[in-house]
Order: sequence, then C-alpha cells, then structure tokens
Amino acid sequence: MSFDKTKITLPEMNRRSFLKSSAMLTMVGAASGSLLTRGAQAQSGTKLTMSGSHWGVFRGRVDQGRLVEVTPWEQDPHPTPMLQGMMDSIYSPSRIKYPMVRRAWLEQGPGADPEGRGTGDFVRVSWEKAIDLVAGELTRVRKKYGSNGVFGGSYGWKSVGKFHNCRTLLRRMLKTTGGFVNSLGDYSTGAAQVILPHVVGSLEVYEQCTSWDVVRDNTKTLVFWGCNPVNTDQIGWLIADHGAFVGLEEVKKAGIRVICIDPIKTETCQYLDGEWLAPRPQTDVAMMLGIAHTLYAEKLHDEDFLKKYTVGFDKFLAYLIGKEDGTPKTAEWASKICGIDAGTIKQLARDFAKNRTMIAAGWSIQRQHHGEQAHWMLVTLCSMLGQIGLPGGGFGFSYHYCSGGTPTATSPILGGITDGPAAEVTDLPAGCHPGSTESACQPKSNAIPVCRLVEALLHPGRTIKYNGSDIVLPEIHMVYWAGGNPFSHQQNRNEMVEAWKKLDTFVVHDFQWTASARHADIVLPVTTSYERNDIEQLGDYALSHIVPMKKLVEPMYEARSDFDIFADICERLGKREEYTEGMNEMDWIKSFYEAARLESRAKGMEMPVFDTFWQSEEALGFPVKDAQKQFVRYADFREDPLLNALGTPSGKIEIYSLNIEKMHYDDCPPHPTWMEPIERLDGPTTKYPLHIASNHPIYRLHSQLCGTKLREKYAIGGREPCWINPKDAEARGLKDGDIARAYNDRGQILVGIKVTDVIRPGVIRINEGGWYDPVNPREAKTLCRYGDVNNLTTSVSTSKLAQANCGQTAVVEIEKFTGSLPPVEVFIEPRKAG
Repeated sequence: MSFDKTKITLPEMNRRSFLKSSAMLTMVGAASGSLLTRGAQAQSGTKLTMSGSHWGVFRGRVDQGRLVEVTPWEQDPHPTPMLQGMMDSIYSPSRIKYPMVRRAWLEQGPGADPEGRGTGDFVRVSWEKAIDLVAGELTRVRKKYGSNGVFGGSYGWKSVGKFHNCRTLLRRMLKTTGGFVNSLGDYSTGAAQVILPHVVGSLEVYEQCTSWDVVRDNTKTLVFWGCNPVNTDQIGWLIADHGAFVGLEEVKKAGIRVICIDPIKTETCQYLDGEWLAPRPQTDVAMMLGIAHTLYAEKLHDEDFLKKYTVGFDKFLAYLIGKEDGTPKTAEWASKICGIDAGTIKQLARDFAKNRTMIAAGWSIQRQHHGEQAHWMLVTLCSMLGQIGLPGGGFGFSYHYCSGGTPTATSPILGGITDGPAAEVTDLPAGCHPGSTESACQPKSNAIPVCRLVEALLHPGRTIKYNGSDIVLPEIHMVYWAGGNPFSHQQNRNEMVEAWKKLDTFVVHDFQWTASARHADIVLPVTTSYERNDIEQLGDYALSHIVPMKKLVEPMYEARSDFDIFADICERLGKREEYTEGMNEMDWIKSFYEAARLESRAKGMEMPVFDTFWQSEEALGFPVKDAQKQFVRYADFREDPLLNALGTPSGKIEIYSLNIEKMHYDDCPPHPTWMEPIERLDGPTTKYPLHIASNHPIYRLHSQLCGTKLREKYAIGGREPCWINPKDAEARGLKDGDIARAYNDRGQILVGIKVTDVIRPGVIRINEGGWYDPVNPREAKTLCRYGDVNNLTTSVSTSKLAQANCGQTAVVEIEKFTGSLPPVEVFIEPRKAG
C-alpha cells in the first residue's frame, strides 16, 4: 500500500510475502494436501475474485460456474486451515435445496405432533407457498397473542457483511411487520458484559487491548488465564485479520515469561513454551483470592493506586482477610479448592508484583456458575497490583478475540443496514449507545436474556431478576431464526427439546441441515455468503481494510438471500417499501461505501469512487498511526482519573458496588466473592467424577464447518473427539480410538477417545459446536450419536444479575461403548425429506 497525506491508493499486486511459521501452522493443525494455495501459485492467468469470511480474506477461482480453488489473501500473515471448509459448505451433502415444511405441521396446522420435530419428515413446497405460510403464521400469532408471541432469534455468528446481516435483517422484518421479543446479551460474554459496567463502566470484553507492540516492549510476565488466542484468533466477527499471530510471534522472540492457567495445556501454551498451571475448573476466583491475600499479607499491593483509582477496597478487604466471614482467603485456603500448591500461589503474587505483568483473561472463566465473579475478581487483583494503565501492565479481555491488541487503523467506520429506528438512550443497557447492533446492546424493553428462551417456553409468565430489574417471561408461540444454530449453542439440549414442544411454529433460514433446521416446521434455504455480494471491514480491532465481498457462484438449487426472502414476506404483509427503502443489494452496498468515503475525506484521506474500488479486486487499506501502535488500555484514566473518569457511578474502578448492593441478590454479592458452583471437579455436592472443558474447537467456528470435510481431520470413529488424561483413561479401560459414552443426569453422547497428557487428570475436553444427532428424537434423553456436548451441560443461569449461560459447568462419567454403533446421520439431508 502507498499513502500520501491526502490520498488512499489500492494495494499494489507485488505484496509482501506471508510470514512463514511452520510451528504456528502445526499448532492449529495445518495438514499437507491443503486446499489453501499461496498467492504466487494462483498467477496462472485465471481471474481470481476477492471475498471475505470469518476466516479471512481470500480469492476464489471459478471453473464452469463452480468454485474450485481458494487462495488466501497475500497480506494475511497467518491463513487459517479453516478456509479449507469453505467450498465444502457450498457443495455439502447436507445442503438445503428447497423450501421444506414438516409434514405434520403442513397437514394438521401449527403445533401438530411436536414430538415429531427432528424426525426429518419434510415436504417440499414452492417459494410462493413458503412465503404465504410464514406471513400467515406471523399474522395469526400476533393477532392471537400479540407481538410477544413471536421471538426473533437470530443469535449466532451470522456470515460477515454489512448488508447481508441476517440478524439485523430478521429484526428489521419483524419490527416492520408488527414487533417481536428480542434477546439481551450473548452466550460468549453473558456474565462479564453485565458485571463489568458496574466495575469499570463499560462492556470491556469487546474493547481494544494494550497493543502487542507495547506488550512486547514492556511486559515481563504475560499470563493467559483461560485464554487460548492461537486457537480462537483464527476467526473474527468481522473478516479475520490474524494480527494476533504477529503479536504472539513477537512475544516469543522477545523471550517474555509466559504463564498459562488452564486445565488444558493449550495450543498457545505449547507454542510459547509457557509455564502450565492447571487448577480445577471453575475455581479461578478462589485462586485469584489466594494471590490477592498474599499481596496484602506481604505488603506487595499498591495502596496509592487503590486509593486514587478505585472505591470499596476496604469493604472487600474485610472479606479477603476473613473479618467478614471468619475465613481468611489465604493461599492455603485457595489451594484446597483450586488444587494449585499454596507455595506456587504465593510465588505468583510475588512475581506479579515484582514484574510488569499483563493478564490476558479468556471468557471461559465467566461461562460458569457465578461467572460474574471471575472478571470482577481479576480486575480487583490487577487493581491491587497497581499496573492498570501502565505500558504492558494490567489486564486485557480480548487478546483471544478477533485479534485484540492489533493496532487500529485510521479508517472510517463502514456502516451497515439497520433494524429500524434507534432505541432511546434510557432504554439501553449500561455502556451502550443508540444505534448499536451488538447483541449486548439491545433495548431492555420487550426482550429477555438470550439464554433464558428455554425457561420462557417452559415457564411463561414467570418473573426473573436481571441486572436490577424484573422481567416477566413472555408467552412465546413462534420462534423465527436466521443466521444461528440454537440446537448447538443452548445448554442442556434435552431440556431444550422438551421446551420446543411448547411452540406452535419454528421457522429457520439456513443453507445446511443443522439440528436447528431438522427441528424446524418451516425451513427456508438461503445463500451462503459466496453466492451474493457484500462489503466488510478487515479486523474487528484493526479495521485496516475495506474488503469487496464478491459473489463467486450463482445460488445453488433454490437458495435465496435473507434480504429477498424477508422483502417478499413484507410484501405479503404490505410493508415491502418500508423494508427495502426502494434499494437493491448493490444500492445498499454502494451507499455504505460512499458514506465511509465522506468520513474518510473528513480525515484527510481520499478513497476512490465506488466503481473503481469494486472493479479492482483489491482490499482498500488505511494507515496506522504510531499512537495506535503504542496504545495502552486505561492510560488516559491513569493520567487523569477526573478528566477521564470511568462510566461507573464513582468514575473509578468499583471493587465494591453500591448499585449491586441495592439489588440484594443472594447469588451476586456487592464485591468479588468465592461461591461454590452447583457442581465441579471434587466439589462437595458433585455426583460425577469428571469435569468437561467444553472448549472452542480448532477446526470450526462453534458449529460452523462441522458439516464439512474438515471433520475428517479431527473426528475419531466418525464422532466428536474426547481428550482424556492417561490416568483417567486407564482407570476406565479406554484407549486411543475407542468410542465411549459420556453421560450424566442431563443426557448422553458418543465420543471418540484421544488419550493425551496435555489435560489435567479429572478433566476431559469435548469441544462445543458438534452437531446434535439424536438416535430417536421421540425418546426422552436419547443418545446423541455424534457428540453434542450441550447434552451434558447445565442450563442454570450464572446469577440473578446477568442470567447468563454456564457452558463450562458440567461433570460427567465416561465408559467404553460396547453396543451396536448407530450411524451418524446429521451430516446428510434428512432421509424423509422429499
């Protein structure tokens, strides 16, 4: 790229070469025979079309109308092997070809044979018939039950793109045609994003971290606490830029001491040769308290920082030293709970205080019972260290998410289609702004916490507490989903199956026969993002480029875009013009670009006109200023806490929250507190001996790409893999390659065994996102043939404060499966569909 003071130019074709790091590729499992080809290999005279995805920017080569090759963008510093699964998504045997309606629903009407959902008995209908059915059912439900009878559930990692944002498009349609019940929060950070506005005045989990350059130059001890960026930074909510891999390489070259606190010796820990500490799952708060007690007992805490930048430490201190409850939270006390030696805990306190320490915390530690306490306690611990706002010190909650820490470019913000008028400021959660499309920032009214949908279906009319307010769960009769897979991300699958029987109608947009589609009443086939045009920015934090997302191939079978489907539904309901605003796909895309061009001009940069950009087949890059390369989180606050006050009532870090105190929640005290979860490894009330780490998978994005040939790289015996420590495997007579049944009171699944010493004894790893494949959908708690871990997790909420999910709360037993193995069927279209 070349820049002068006023003009932006498109990148030259002779780009810099890729960073080559075989070690990094090995960590995420890159294999020989990859479909990924370097840019140099693609210079054969064949035209390559640029596009983008959650897995990065790429170029596609089409031969006779079929995508035959994917080339990672030449400027991607670390292309992910997950791009291999992209083509298979288009041509998958599980591709939904036509509009389909469940036979019983079609013949007998809404609510017919609810036990038959998931049995695969579908009937093909025309698009005209399908649109009529959906529009008619929306009208019927609203007329009989009001707008609260319809839940608009487009929760999930929808495809990237500013126009074909199916989450926004669904809400736009439902708002335009009569209203609906929305969702609050998300599954990723449900507890943290509610507690942290009370503590630091912002959502924080989605904020930019101190830059990797600053970490490299200043950090002496880098702690990854439940954080695995080598795995999770392969993907991005926008188009992945993979800048974190550059940062990690710099950390390794700099020789920074790395400590990884996790029940699993993660890919990050292995790459960085980190020191591995493996506490019992769900005991992070106890371990942090033990470190904090040592800091105080040995006078290593920073009293000046606590006095100037925080409030409430004195009240927390009464709890820490045992004055409040008679139990000092010593390292010895913590050791009995977390399983880490007391001497090690004390030495961590000394090392953290002595050296510039950055703690990079993952979100897994808050996806558990009482999960609010983990991030609150971590902020408290870092406050005691007094390094928040110093170069290379403090904490970061997004180093593992979308390459947080990668410097932000001076780019304009590329707008996107909206779901309607912005909400009033008073109707938004703390830390949000009008017009925000983030799931964490949806209006409070007519909305329920995202993972409380099952509870609403089972207990309509129940009043639940949520962040200081009361919410009456609505009586929902119709659920409409586009761009997500609730039969993957919701916990306690069998409870969910029972709840779904309460519905009259379930409508799903998708391009593959996921479990959600199989449990739907009306299934509408949509295009993949490679069968339509769009535009997006590169890097959630970097925002370094604007990328043209060109249509690569024509839509398969009868697939249509979500926008076109919703426009036709609106037309049936007399609202087409309000929905489309008289604009088509390219009109909208051009409008987003031109608005960004005006903003760029105001910043002293000139973007090319849209047609030049679109025809160039190149991403449009923007410069990064030195100030962004040297960005330090909370530096402004540290410099002047009055002028740069936080968004808390006090303007400071609130170790003790008066607002939370006023809520009087028995499961969320007003300061960070250790509370026993409902179940944990070696816990006092635990029934089963093994704890599940339901980690993010290596070769997919949650459930995305599970239905592709990438599965061949990790499946064992055709099932989701289960990592188990040799001691636990030997005790159960298990060996590599065995098929086993993992079970508890909530459900049972089949898994393939992988014996490994990179996991703590007493813990097994079964990644989330495996497709649900019930042997007999009509049978309660039936066996899942493939290995959906959420058959085993609990649906209990974190607390009354956040009502968030506890996806990391699950204990089980596992045994070798000796029966006749049922075939996996979820990766092909339903046998009865026709």
